Amino acid sequence: MDRLIYTSMTGAKHAFMRQAGVAHNLANAATTGYRSQEHHFRAVPVQGEGFATRTFTVDASVKDVMDQGPMMYTGRSLDVAVQGKGWIAVQGADGKEAYTRAGSLDVNANGQLQTKDGQNVLGEGGPISIPPDSSISVAPDGTISVVPTFGVPNTTNIVARMKLVNPPEDQLERGADGLFRQKNGQPANLDANVRLAPETLEGSNVNVVDAMVNMISIARQFDMQMKMLQNADANAKAAGQLLTAAR
Repeated sequence: MDRLIYTSMTGAKHAFMRQAGVAHNLANAATTGYRSQEHHFRAVPVQGEGFATRTFTVDASVKDVMDQGPMMYTGRSLDVAVQGKGWIAVQGADGKEAYTRAGSLDVNANGQLQTKDGQNVLGEGGPISIPPDSSISVAPDGTISVVPTFGVPNTTNIVARMKLVNPPEDQLERGADGLFRQKNGQPANLDANVRLAPETLEGSNVNVVDAMVNMISIARQFDMQMKMLQNADANAKAAGQLLTAAR
């Protein structure tokens, strides 16, 4: 009886966890530059006395899907999207380097170039500062140029170049803040081959239709596991009644 309980109990638990992961993806279907996640499970035998007749389910890994999302032209000068592989380097809340593909940028009151979430965008020499009263343009290689709105007209000045990197995807891990970092904790090297699409944003790579289908499938799996638990309970009660009658 316990074999059925182990199988259905852990199956229901991890089906619920997978459902939470799919729900998180759906909640971020409209988040700029979001990378969806996949939960992978495997069966593991229960170690102990007797034969290995019992198994339970474990969450083997959570995989980040790195496929590129749809590119959307906005016409806004501070919107950029990474074309193909690559990341924009930003400064996390801990002051260390992190990476994002959310290229909707702004200039704060102190003149610092930031993401919508308030992380400073990093250049080759650190956080990027934008002079006041300037119109901004970003080149495909990350070079930021400004034209003063007052003074000598059409005077273009190069302010900085955004740090664009392309570390191996298997060496990246997602943090609780949604930013990616290298597993070894070291900053990645600048990659001159990474290119940006100016005045464009990359949408989330979540496939909403697939996610909805997965939600329905997982809900049915969870119901099946719960019915198995109910059957195990009913069988245990019936066996107990038989043993009581036999006495």
